[in-house]
Amino acid sequence: MTGPEALPVSERRPWIALRIENFADGDAISSALFEGGSQGVHEDGAALVTHFPPGHDMAAVTASVREIDPSASLTLGEAPILDWSEWHASVRSHRLGRLTLTPPWLADTDQMQVVIDPAMAFGTGEHATTRGVVRLMQQLPAMPSTVADAGAGSAVLAICAARLGASTVFAIELDHDAIGNAESNVERNGIAGRVHVLEGDASVLLPLVGPVGLVLANIISSVLVSLLPVIHDSLEPGGYAILSGILVEEKAAMLAEIGDGGWRIISDDEEESWWSVLIERRP
Repeated sequence: MTGPEALPVSERRPWIALRIENFADGDAISSALFEGGSQGVHEDGAALVTHFPPGHDMAAVTASVREIDPSASLTLGEAPILDWSEWHASVRSHRLGRLTLTPPWLADTDQMQVVIDPAMAFGTGEHATTRGVVRLMQQLPAMPSTVADAGAGSAVLAICAARLGASTVFAIELDHDAIGNAESNVERNGIAGRVHVLEGDASVLLPLVGPVGLVLANIISSVLVSLLPVIHDSLEPGGYAILSGILVEEKAAMLAEIGDGGWRIISDDEEESWWSVLIERRP
């Protein structure tokens, strides 16, 4: 075993704890935290609590929360250093149709596994938005040969697309800190020749890699709305997009955007407070 988990507990750097109180919209704040790199958010009474690895850009995280709710109270501190074995036990495998999303320590020889190391990049199968996209991918008539994943994070969705038959997948991620984890996960799954990790803004890179047959976008809804026209123009005629990161309470507003943007709804998925949708570009 290598990395921080191999060090004695006394020598590990503590993670950063963020506690948020006096907020108006907990779901919107949770969505922003996941987008900012959180692996999990839990309620502690009337507060939301989450954790980030040492060195994470907390200025960006706190700014995104304050943009949603300027009146929210934010407190930063050090998280207790947990035993690595206890943390391992909290991450599990997820069977989603033909695919199984799993951490490395639970992997076996199943060829339809997607093995994701839960490092600082979002996307391990632990969040409902990831699971929604994976389920909807399997409702396509056939997996397109070329796919783009906008906001790829850990590259979990890009890897899933390759497992389901895509021959070329572009995993586009803006956060530099997520790139190494995404590249490692692609190598771990043995598909480095098919999944290409690109660092940059999806609004710039999507048109450059297009036209593609499918765009995956698990991003907060405000970003999805601004990105929808770019996604539309980066698709082949009759191509598909799967959108996620949308709160159930935002569904009506997103349906209006989809209806005005030259799309046809194929299917949708709802889990917990999150809604995902599979749409087709009208010819």
